[in-house]
Amino acid sequence: MRHVEEELNSQPACWIRGAEEAGRHAGALPAPGERVAIVGCGTSYFMAQAVAALRESAGHGETDAFAASEFPPGRSYDRVVALTRSGTTTEVLELLRWLSGGTRTTAITADPETPVKSAADDLVVLDFADERSVVQTRFATTALTVLRAHLGLHTAAVVADARTALATPLPEDLVDRAQFTFLGRGWTVGLANEAGLKMREASLSWTEAYPAMEYRHGPISVTTEGTATWMLGEAPAGLAEQVRRTGGTWIAGTLDPLAELVRVQRLAVAVAAHRGLDPDRPRHLTRSVILAS
Repeated sequence: MRHVEEELNSQPACWIRGAEEAGRHAGALPAPGERVAIVGCGTSYFMAQAVAALRESAGHGETDAFAASEFPPGRSYDRVVALTRSGTTTEVLELLRWLSGGTRTTAITADPETPVKSAADDLVVLDFADERSVVQTRFATTALTVLRAHLGLHTAAVVADARTALATPLPEDLVDRAQFTFLGRGWTVGLANEAGLKMREASLSWTEAYPAMEYRHGPISVTTEGTATWMLGEAPAGLAEQVRRTGGTWIAGTLDPLAELVRVQRLAVAVAAHRGLDPDRPRHLTRSVILAS
């Protein structure tokens, strides 16, 4: 079994443990009322988008998400949370060091014995969700689960849906599709972005991601019989019918959106296998992006 397959299959167990440990890390995580920014790179940035939307919609306080390289220097926050699996990503470390002494920072990481240990004020270690694979699956979703539980938004039903996502067959004939579009609303826009990234990384697929309502404002024009459009969460009224009229395949998200992301992870591996690719060795990618000084 490939590393990525083993790791994505372990997500229900990781989510259970992550939710259990959320209380232990409460002091390092944003308190209600704090003005917060959540940052990351790649997958971690898309998880930051999801968490920011969840936290703000739950009434816990103004929350923004940024790619670590695009953090606005003139904006002030009570706390900045950095998601970094490796703890070595150049942009994240540079930002944490720049914020040092002025803004409280928390890093959520899989490896505490890395430079992030000294760069952040507080550390949340999810070493049980660390990965050998370049392509992130369980660390990202476990970090999101910890933050979701911290907000009081995680339930046992999420884990049950993840098990369903792993046990049930994928929609038929998707491995032959030429293009994949992922849609979200609110916090699931970040998940849609991550779904698209996962397909690109693992299977070199042509993928796009949009807020669901924006899909009608132009992007739907490229939908054809070779397109699969996958909704993470509840779809806007009438959108499924519009997609079907193009000849494209509509896939409704019937599970918790995070569990739907697990289904997409499985699809990425399946499409990679169909194309003779090894998702453990994605083209041009490394486990951490470390830029030369």
